[in-house]
Amino acid sequence: MKAHTVVRIALIAALYAALTYALQAVSFMPTQFRAAEALTVLPIIYPEAVWGVFLGCLLANLMSPAGLIDVVVGSLTTLLAAWVTYRFRHSVIAYLAPVVLNAFIISAYLHVLARLPYWATALSIGASEALVVFGLGCPLIWYLKRKKS
Repeated sequence: MKAHTVVRIALIAALYAALTYALQAVSFMPTQFRAAEALTVLPIIYPEAVWGVFLGCLLANLMSPAGLIDVVVGSLTTLLAAWVTYRFRHSVIAYLAPVVLNAFIISAYLHVLARLPYWATALSIGASEALVVFGLGCPLIWYLKRKKS
């Protein structure tokens, strides 16, 4: 692995964790608005972003009020979403993967742990994820593609 690849992974992880920590009041549970999730679309351009987003999420979830399940399952959900984003980087699926996977998986364990209503939680997480991915992530990808060419 080249040095610039390792640096990019570390920068993405650090940025994800820092954004989540800085905005921790709105980054967890069903009403979350995790701005760092805008980075989940970076694998569209940078394959190594899959690992950066996963590691950043893992670090950020260490402070989750949901505990160990959020560290493990939440981080693995982000890893899966980032991989699907990379795999389908030339399709709208790349943008939908983080929204759909987070909405259905995160709400499932919040339903069990906190006895929150599943569908209301899925809608809440899905809506906030969609706002972040399409409102912040899409412009980020557009900007980075312009700068890259």
